[in-house]
Amino acid sequence: MTATPLPLGLVLAGGLARRMGGGDKTRIRIGGKTILERVLARFEPQCAVVILNANGDPARFSDTGLPVVPDTVPGFAGPLAGILAGLDWTAAHAPAITDVASVPGDCPFLPGDLVARLSAVREAAGVPLACARSGDWRHPVVGLWPVALREDLRKALVEENMHKIESWTARHGIAVGDWPATPIDPFSTSTRRRMPPRPSVSRRSSATFEPLIAVAANS
Repeated sequence: MTATPLPLGLVLAGGLARRMGGGDKTRIRIGGKTILERVLARFEPQCAVVILNANGDPARFSDTGLPVVPDTVPGFAGPLAGILAGLDWTAAHAPAITDVASVPGDCPFLPGDLVARLSAVREAAGVPLACARSGDWRHPVVGLWPVALREDLRKALVEENMHKIESWTARHGIAVGDWPATPIDPFSTSTRRRMPPRPSVSRRSSATFEPLIAVAANS
C-alpha cells in the first residue's frame, strides 16, 4: 500500500485579538507558550513543510523561521484568499506537493491525526476537498485543498466575488472528517471555545484556555 504524500501545511495566522487587547491572536501566551507555538507543535509533524499566511509586516513572525506569505489577491478577501496564497506558494516553491492542509493560527488543540483523517475521508468519498467537523460544528478553514484547483479558486475570488468557503467547496464536492467535541473540542480557538462557562474568568482573557491546556496535556 502506497503511503499518502504529506501536504504542505498552511497556518492562517493573520487574525487580530480584538477581544484580548489587540495584536496577533497567534502570539498570545497560554500555559507558557504562544498559541502559534502550540499549533505548530501539533501541525508540523503532519506536513511536508509549513508556511504562514499573514498580511502586514512579516518580520513579526521571524522567530518561527517559516515563510510568511501574504494574500495574492487584493482587498483582504477573507480565508479563501489565504488558502489561494498557500496554493500559489506551493505551486511556485514546492511543485511536487499536490495538496495543502490549512488550519487557523489560533487553534492550539489540533488533533494529531488531522491530515490522515481528512485524506482518508476524501479518498473514501471520491471528492477533491475535505474539511473538519467536531460535534455539530463544521470548520471550513480546517481543510485539505488540491493545488490543481487554485485557478478555479482565483476565478471565484476575482471574477465572481465569491468569498464564502462553503459556496466554493460545494461546487467541487467536499468530504467531512469527524472528531468528538469532548472532553476538549480539538478545534477550539481564541474566539470560539467549546467548554463550560467559568463565571470567575473573563471570556475576554487568555486565561480561559488554561483549564483546557491542563486537560490536553494529559490526553
